[in-house]
Amino acid sequence: MIDTLFNNVSEILSSPSVSFAILGVFILICFSIYISKIKFTAGMLVYISLMLAFSVILQQLRIYHFPQGGSVTLGSMIPLLLLSYRYGISTGALAGFLYGLIAILQDPFILHPIQVLFDYPLPYMSLGLAALIPAHKFLSTAIAFLSRFACHFISGVVFFSSYAPEGMSPIIYSLTANSTYFLPESIICFIILKILPLERLLNFMDRNKTN
Repeated sequence: MIDTLFNNVSEILSSPSVSFAILGVFILICFSIYISKIKFTAGMLVYISLMLAFSVILQQLRIYHFPQGGSVTLGSMIPLLLLSYRYGISTGALAGFLYGLIAILQDPFILHPIQVLFDYPLPYMSLGLAALIPAHKFLSTAIAFLSRFACHFISGVVFFSSYAPEGMSPIIYSLTANSTYFLPESIICFIILKILPLERLLNFMDRNKTN
């Protein structure tokens, strides 16, 4: 496992443009957090770490993995959504960025620096939009999911069109390939969110927000 991680890191670092692209996104997030005057407390850092760990674990509990890429999991995005609900868009975007970084370290697939951004940090950063309309969490979550889907869709059209069957439009190919896993994944997340005692969970996190 250590050897695999080392090889993945080496693969990423072998492309300086990819490293600079990721660094550029990270700087933008830090700037957003700075102008938003967000202060990270010990409680927030603990929750961010815990939720990232939960997301990584849930990502490994795959219901189905599609040959063309993408998996249906047991709600791996739920912990990131909870962070967004509780701490806002900027903090949710930061958590999504870190999750995307973990994802690329686990299984890098690099064709182009822009492709890396649209397949790894940006889709998960968009989950921060779940805090866009605090009074309507399900609506803002739908917006966040659509934004994530848009990132994968654009990447599929621009960078993976060569994988489309002969005669198939890259747009149709990307729409179909990404929908096959994204739609059931989103439905599972909404079902879990409906079942979870959301307000109780968020109130519990809020009590430790300033600790």
